[in-house]
Amino acid sequence: MLRVRAAVWLARRGFRTPPAAAVQVKNEPVLSFRGGGPERKELLEALGRLRGQTEDVPCVVGDQQVWTADVRYQLCPYDHAHKVAKFCYADQELINKAIVASMAARRDWDLKPVQDRAQVLFKAADAISGPKRAEILAKTMIGQGKTVVQAEIDAAAELIDFLRFNAKHALELEAQQPLDAEGSTNTMLYRGLEGFVAAVAPFNFTAIGGNLAATPALMGNVVLWKPSDAAMSASYAVYQVLRDSGLPPNVIQFLPADGPVFGDTVTASEHLAGINFTGSVPTFKRLWKQVAQNLDVYRTFPRLAGECGGKNFHFVHASADVDSVVKGTVRSAFEYGGQKCSACSRMYVPDSKWPQIRQQLLDIHRDIAVGDPVEDWKTFFSAVIDDKSFARIKKWLDHAKSSPNLKVIAGGNCDDRKGYFVEPTIVETTDPRDAIMNEEIFGPILTVYVYPEKDYKQVLQLIDNTSPYALTGAVFAQDKTVIEEAARALRNAAGNYYVNDKSTGSIVAQQPFGGARASGTNDKPGSSHYVLRWTSPQVVKQTYVPLTDWKYPYMG
Repeated sequence: MLRVRAAVWLARRGFRTPPAAAVQVKNEPVLSFRGGGPERKELLEALGRLRGQTEDVPCVVGDQQVWTADVRYQLCPYDHAHKVAKFCYADQELINKAIVASMAARRDWDLKPVQDRAQVLFKAADAISGPKRAEILAKTMIGQGKTVVQAEIDAAAELIDFLRFNAKHALELEAQQPLDAEGSTNTMLYRGLEGFVAAVAPFNFTAIGGNLAATPALMGNVVLWKPSDAAMSASYAVYQVLRDSGLPPNVIQFLPADGPVFGDTVTASEHLAGINFTGSVPTFKRLWKQVAQNLDVYRTFPRLAGECGGKNFHFVHASADVDSVVKGTVRSAFEYGGQKCSACSRMYVPDSKWPQIRQQLLDIHRDIAVGDPVEDWKTFFSAVIDDKSFARIKKWLDHAKSSPNLKVIAGGNCDDRKGYFVEPTIVETTDPRDAIMNEEIFGPILTVYVYPEKDYKQVLQLIDNTSPYALTGAVFAQDKTVIEEAARALRNAAGNYYVNDKSTGSIVAQQPFGGARASGTNDKPGSSHYVLRWTSPQVVKQTYVPLTDWKYPYMG
C-alpha cells in the first residue's frame, strides 16, 4: 500500500517510480584479450588509429566548445615526446560562465524523473561495454600508461559498473518511502542539491573521473567537471559518451583548469552545493578550508566528499600461506606502477618467514617487465604518469639508498630520458617508523619491516598508529585466532580490509571503496550510500481529513 500511494503521489506530480525489483544489474565481465579474440583485434585497431596522434580537447561550457589562450598538452608517460592531447585551461571568467550555465539548467534537470536520468547512465554503460570500449581503453593505455588488463578493469569494467549500479541504487532509493498514518500519506522526494557540484578528478582511474561527475548528475545535480591534465583524452571520451547517451546540455560542464584557479573560483560562488574530490590530502584540505572560510557566502552548507589516498599495509603472520602472500603483494605493490590509492606500500613480515618470502619476491622481481604497454603486451607496468611524479619518487629512491635504516634489495633505479620509468623497488627497513613507512609515495616502491615472530600483537598496534591514512590493508594468516585479533586491532586502520587477499582490486557493489582518517570521508562509491550523499530529501505530508477543532481532548 505504501509504495502504491507513493507512486500515485509522484505520478500526479510528474514523477515516475519504477519497481526496484525490476532493475537487474551484474558486474561487467573483464575481457581477457587473448590472441585471436575480437576484443583484441578491435583494441589493436583503436591503438593503431591513435598512435602518434594529438587530440584536440576543448572546454565545454554552456554547450559550446571553448578555447582559451592557456594551451596545455597531455603527454604519453612512456614516450613523453608524444603529445596525446592538446587542451586549454579555463580561466576564472570561463568557470563563472559555466556556473551560470549550470544554474540555468539545474531546475529542469532536477525535476526530470529519476528513471529518465538513470537511463542516460544505463545507455552510457552499454556504449562503453560495446562500441566505445576499444576507444576508451586505447586512450587510457596511451594517455595514462596502463597495460591492457589495468585499462580493462578500470576504463571498462569499473566505469560500467559505476554507471549501472549507481543508476540501480538511484531507482531503488526512490522506492524507499516513509510510513503513512490514518488519514494522511507521507512521501520522500530525493531532490538534487540546491546549487552545483564541483567534481575534481585524478589521473589514475578513468572510472573515478566518470563517477565523480556522473553520479551527482544522476541524482539531479548540475556538475562542473575538472578532469585531470594527465587523463584528458580518456575523460573527454567518457564525457562525449554521456552526451551521446542523452545527457542534456549544461548538466555537466567539462572544465580543464589549473587546480588553484578552479578551487578558488568554485569555493567563492554562492551556488556551491558540493565538492566531489579524489586527489591529494593537501589539495582536499585547502578546498575544505576555503569552504569553511566562505560559509557565510553560500545558500546551503556544501557537501564535501573526498578520497585522498593511503599508506596501505600487508601484515603477514607466521601461519600465512607464503605463495599467496608473495603473489598478492607483487600485484598490489607494482601493478600500474603503484599508482593506485590502494597499492600496498608497507609490509610486515615475521622473521621466520622472511627468508622464504624474500627469495620468492626476488625471483618474481627478475621477471617483471617494465616498458611500453602498447607495443609489448608482456609489460607488467609502464612509466609513472609525469615528470612531477617521477621527481617525487626519485627522492624516495635517493632516501632509500642514503638512509642507514634502509636497504634496497631489488630495483632502485629510474630513467626519464624517453619515458618516466621507475624500476619496481623493494626496500628493507630496520626502523618501522621511518618516513618511507609513513608517507604516501604513489610509485612502485615496497618497504618491508621484518619483526620477531612472537611480537605480532605489538606489530598490529604499530600498523594502526604508524600512518595517518586508513584506506586499505590486508592480513595474511591461517590461524583463526590471529585473524580475529587482527580484526579488532585494525578495526579503524582501513576502510577496505582484506583477509588472505591483496589490498587492491575492489569491485563495485562487492567491495565499495573508501577510507577514513587522512584517506578521506569514506563515502563508499559503488554503494547505495553514495547516491544519497548527492540528494537533499524533502518529506511531503498530505492530509485527507480536515482538522475540525483546535482544542485537544484533555482540555475538555
